[in-house]
Amino acid sequence: MKARLTITAAVATLLSSIGLYPLFIGWGWIWPGFGAIVVVSAAGTLTRRFRLPAIFNLAGGLAALNLYLTVVYTAHQAFLWFVPTPASLARLGALMGVGWAAANKYTAPVPLDDGVALLATLGIGLVAATVDFLAVRLRRAAPAGLPLLAMYSVPAAVREASVSWIAFLLGAAGFMALLLADAREQVSGWGRHVLTARWSDETPSERPDSSAMAGTGRRVGLAAVAIAVLLPMAVPGIHPKGLFGLGGSNGRGSGTVRKPDPMVSLRRELQRPDDAVVLTYRTDDPGQPDYLRLWALDLFDSGQWTYSSFNGTPKDRVKGRDLPPAPGLTNATPVRTVNTEVKIDQHAKDFEFLPLPYAPVRVDIKGDWRVHPSSLMVYSLHDVADGRTYTVTSRRAEPTAEQLQAAGEAPSEIRSRYLGLAAEVRDSVLELARKHTKGAHTAFQQAMKLQQWFTSSDFTYSLAAQPPDDANDLVDFLTKHRVGYCQQFAAAMAILARTLGIPARVAAGYTAGSRGQSGTWVVRSRDAHAWPELYFEGTGWVRFEPTPGSGALAGQGTATTPSYAEVATPGTHPGQSGVATPTPSSPAGTGGQTTPGVGPRGHRLDERGGLTGAAPKQDTGLGIPVGWISGILLVLLILAMPMGVRLAARHRRWAQAASTVDHEAGARAPARPRRTGRDAAPTDPGEAAHAAWAEMRADAIDHGLPWRSSDSPRSAAHHLAGLLELTGPASAALHRIARAEERARYAPVPASADTLRADVQIMRNVIAESVDRRARLRARFVPPTAMSTLRAAGSRSIEAFDTLAGRISALIHRT
Repeated sequence: MKARLTITAAVATLLSSIGLYPLFIGWGWIWPGFGAIVVVSAAGTLTRRFRLPAIFNLAGGLAALNLYLTVVYTAHQAFLWFVPTPASLARLGALMGVGWAAANKYTAPVPLDDGVALLATLGIGLVAATVDFLAVRLRRAAPAGLPLLAMYSVPAAVREASVSWIAFLLGAAGFMALLLADAREQVSGWGRHVLTARWSDETPSERPDSSAMAGTGRRVGLAAVAIAVLLPMAVPGIHPKGLFGLGGSNGRGSGTVRKPDPMVSLRRELQRPDDAVVLTYRTDDPGQPDYLRLWALDLFDSGQWTYSSFNGTPKDRVKGRDLPPAPGLTNATPVRTVNTEVKIDQHAKDFEFLPLPYAPVRVDIKGDWRVHPSSLMVYSLHDVADGRTYTVTSRRAEPTAEQLQAAGEAPSEIRSRYLGLAAEVRDSVLELARKHTKGAHTAFQQAMKLQQWFTSSDFTYSLAAQPPDDANDLVDFLTKHRVGYCQQFAAAMAILARTLGIPARVAAGYTAGSRGQSGTWVVRSRDAHAWPELYFEGTGWVRFEPTPGSGALAGQGTATTPSYAEVATPGTHPGQSGVATPTPSSPAGTGGQTTPGVGPRGHRLDERGGLTGAAPKQDTGLGIPVGWISGILLVLLILAMPMGVRLAARHRRWAQAASTVDHEAGARAPARPRRTGRDAAPTDPGEAAHAAWAEMRADAIDHGLPWRSSDSPRSAAHHLAGLLELTGPASAALHRIARAEERARYAPVPASADTLRADVQIMRNVIAESVDRRARLRARFVPPTAMSTLRAAGSRSIEAFDTLAGRISALIHRT
């Protein structure tokens, strides 16, 4: 019946299913999954007991899984609460539809409801049925690792963070146990008895002994798992945070800041069901605070907005200095200096870009933070702002509509970088851009007309819209369905602006949030946002708000339009922009109410409270390489282990001799005299003789001298004296040690132990002088006796594991 293999396959599936934890909020899915594994394994065992064809093994497991899902999720629609009916099957289908919709609507981790739990249970059950069929019925344990691996690949595909090394270790251990169990069964099968003329009716009492091969397999498996887990953690650059998150790059040198996909991250955050607090801040800005920007996206590539690659260098550090001036902002534009104190929520994670009001002038924060000079994004190559408080001084431009109207042409470096568009994209939207900016004579008038068009009734705000995969999707947004959320609105306006010759980029971060108590502003996950920034010489980058929100029935509830974009431009009637500003305390378009778990604009973030996407942990500069130092220390610790084991064994031998006399002193009269002075520790003469003999033997073996374990003490001493050509004090010391060992073994009264420690030291020195430098170094740092001790400890651990496995197997066979 292969009970051991069946249980091992079930345990391997259960351990691998733990890797699904990043997909769900909470652990309520694990128990239904465990039940599915048990039911499928029991069904497989039943089909194998009746020796049914292999196909029935898989079919039986799937049928049992169907019954189990019926009992757990649709018992009220089933016959006798477990027999599937058309109604119960329809109910299962409806629940799976609900779960599938939730999985597509929310980013991981998904809130756990019946539909999501059903999908998780079904997936785990299907994997269990496949593993049981391959590993137990077909005896193909290695291919059974593929469905187990699938349970790790799903979280890796939908989340940017990797699965915990602990979860990987558990799954790898389960798969290794499955391979070993299968190998043991295969080896045991080699012992089938052959009937001959002398065969007996007596049932063989033992199966072929496969313990040696199993022990070797376990050693190889444990070593492979250990290397797979520890190597990526110990080598900087493979694991982003080094050994167990303690190392990795410290970011104090130079490093390439990788290019995340902020728009994809934004989409994921918008689909979160919670509305957690991301950060709070206090500001001396007397009016409506400005948005908090994370990213400035200058590159439109393959239909997506991102930022150009750049290198972070030590000269870009923000600590103790002012930041570079904001591009294009001159003294001709009125500015207001604003001081803001920001506190990232303690539950927020991986804030490696700082949310800052534009344009930051100075940032005070602990750690190694740097600024990108042209965009003023502040980031770190290794630090995070999670739970931290920092202050920022910024210059908030307050241009008037007249100043923006009169703005001159942008510099050539700005135009060359911020006007780039593929020819086919420009050609497909050029007529549309001209149509909706007809009558505008300046770049600012064109921008106002574009903003007015996007916030008109021609467009509908909806989080149900699919994110654009390429430029054609944005063109369809502009020309066909016109349904989207902030990503589409910001991206589309920036494209149209570039088409008209206005330098533009897309920014992503947070709106100002909502005013809380005592003048504190609260930014929640619903306040994640994207918006376009257009360049006007003399003012620099100017924010516009094309996403519906203010005065709209649905949209970005806390989105606000800048004052300069509300003023009627020349050639238009007052109020023609059609954009109103909501009061800070009550976002318009929501009626002051929000759906639980859904913000008024529908914005959501992950449980970390921040947009994903971060600077990489990469360091190639002159800073202290914490990751490499950690790796070197680990290697040195491993190399020093044999020497430490040898010293520990020496200490243990002499300590055992001392503890023996202490133990016997209370039961023996009179007590042996105790020495004073340097060798104050009392010793038992017999144990001291054994310790001295073992130490001399270990020293000889460690230095490469031959030692026959079958020799008596006298014979071994004679052989060693001839080999070393001993004379004088060394010869006397050797014979005292040998005589003490002989007396301890065979005589009723052991010899005196007063000089044994000194004698052993004399012999150690003589032995070391008799060999070359290489042998002495090996004896000190890689003593063979210590390696034997380590191997013996490993063997004992394997034997303990074998004993435990044997007891479990016996228990299984009895049941």
